Amino acid sequence: MRWLLGIGVTLIAVAVAGYQVLQNRLSAPVLNADAIVALRADAAAQNEAAFENPEPRARLSQSGNRLRNVYFGDLHVHSSLSFDSYIFGNRFDVDQSYRFAKGEAVENLAGETTQLTVPLDFAAITDHAEGFGLGQQCAASDASAAIRNLCDRMEQPGIKLFLELRKSGVQRPPVSLISGDAEQAEKTRLYAEQAWASIVATAEAHNTPGEFTTFAAYEYSPPLPDSGKIHRNVIFRSSDVPGSAVSAFDALTEIDLWKRLSTGCTQPCEFLTIPHNPNKTWGLAFAGQTIDGDAYTIDDWGLRDRYEPLVEMYQIKGNSECAIGFGTTDEECAFEQFLPRCAEDQVTGCIFPTSMVRDGLKKGLALEDELGFNPLEFGMIGSTDSHNSTPGDTEEWDYRGVSGFSSASAKRRLSPGRSGEYANLKRNPGGLAAIWAPENTRDALFQAMQRKEVYATSGTRIQLRFFASFAYDEDLATRLDAIEIAYSDGVPMGGRLSPPIEGAPRFLIWTGRDPLSAPLDKVQIIKGWTEGGEMNEIVLDVLCSEDRPIDPETGRCAATTASVDLSNCQIEPGRGAGELKTMWTDTDYQPGQNAFYYVRVLQNPTCRWSTYDALRLGREPPSNVPAVQAEMAWSSPIWLGR
Repeated sequence: MRWLLGIGVTLIAVAVAGYQVLQNRLSAPVLNADAIVALRADAAAQNEAAFENPEPRARLSQSGNRLRNVYFGDLHVHSSLSFDSYIFGNRFDVDQSYRFAKGEAVENLAGETTQLTVPLDFAAITDHAEGFGLGQQCAASDASAAIRNLCDRMEQPGIKLFLELRKSGVQRPPVSLISGDAEQAEKTRLYAEQAWASIVATAEAHNTPGEFTTFAAYEYSPPLPDSGKIHRNVIFRSSDVPGSAVSAFDALTEIDLWKRLSTGCTQPCEFLTIPHNPNKTWGLAFAGQTIDGDAYTIDDWGLRDRYEPLVEMYQIKGNSECAIGFGTTDEECAFEQFLPRCAEDQVTGCIFPTSMVRDGLKKGLALEDELGFNPLEFGMIGSTDSHNSTPGDTEEWDYRGVSGFSSASAKRRLSPGRSGEYANLKRNPGGLAAIWAPENTRDALFQAMQRKEVYATSGTRIQLRFFASFAYDEDLATRLDAIEIAYSDGVPMGGRLSPPIEGAPRFLIWTGRDPLSAPLDKVQIIKGWTEGGEMNEIVLDVLCSEDRPIDPETGRCAATTASVDLSNCQIEPGRGAGELKTMWTDTDYQPGQNAFYYVRVLQNPTCRWSTYDALRLGREPPSNVPAVQAEMAWSSPIWLGR
């Protein structure tokens, strides 16, 4: 028996030693001075001359226009004020973030330089409200030992800190690591209010009506298990805002958030919320229930209808338009997909039928039949979710990762990482929000967001107009005053048409290329409708470049043969279109049909960011992601009600 006892003691000793080794590894800083030197050496060895870059240029100034201009911006950006940005090495604050949006260059931790080719027209820095005040607490001379320990760990974070932060956040209710006892909780509240006031003041300082618009904003961020998200950005119309930001510690669900905001934000204060990453909500995005499993009431749907006119459907963590398999067959849904569809009994880490915006739009039609109104009548935008303080940094050739040292240097971005899952490679530079407004001011842009006259792009600055009416003439697209008539006799994207007793709806579509990217490939219409209690959808090509005919049986034209030279990422010259314009009639429309329509525009192929990084390193493009892709734009829908 003694030998059994000896083995037992040995096993316990090995287990204890193994546990201590594991704890040491988890607690060890993930980045130290030697690692930074290595990162900078990797970046210095990159060949930045392996392909041509456009030279930075000034923003195009646009005078007021009653028929509206398009403005491009980013409504989802994190600065060093967000704890998950700071611990990955970002030290650029809110002020520096706005300076980047206005055209200034920044250098990341690895020494890579990033700069927008063309400055943005508007931006909102949306740091996580749950961390507001932490910087002030770390700087306070009377900080408690617990706060001081947390602050020290954030300067040289280990994996253990990441795990602790995630664990505390997913608890219900979530637990703050900085609140402590009553005295500490009061300090936390006051410091958070100071941080929020500073954010509002910085946005105000950078707001220049007619040139560059900023919005006071933040992110409400209750996490889900396994890195899921049910987050929303809160955007205010002006600097008339509540004295504090409502965080996940204050409001347990989105319904609590809307109620708290509506109570604290009274005239002249106005706000709207924008959910993001529907693809990572584990089905909650359009499920009609809260994070705690409580079903929406009709009043809850009313709050959502009132305060949530938009959805961020494209960003660094993937495309949330659609997923093949949920009544959807169009191959364009595979573009920058971040996650697979859920397998049987899978509850996290995958896409549910209630995760994607097309499915949300279809559910809205069903809810309209049930409730008498459509609470999911939302417009669509893109943004970045950059954690590098780089609003609008969506150019594939300029992409330097999403979050500090975790994605700094081309070598690291293309590597499998600790998990072996190529997490950086799955991401993309993010998208842009495009807004049609008569002028570049807070009031004009906010009103446009409220009426949903907005659209999303996958990062390029494609121009897109979309109108509908039962009264348009067939030749409207050829007229010089087409836009004026389109507004006077119909509705733009984001609008709703009340159909007459008979007739078919006509749609005016115009799109123009981004002069810094590839020409246009084609324009598509996506229609969703209810019929006999069933949900339906159809995807049709309505105009293709180079006079490619559309097959009447399939509703599709032949795929473009435009090519890209992978040795330098030069596109094939003379292919595609500078603009596409058409009038399309839905000849299959049935009077009384409850339907939505939106436009999807595809560019000719261009290099993905990972191909540019491969050129920097003098290697072949990664084989586990596409070397080239077609950038896209998605209009907000137009609805036809009964």
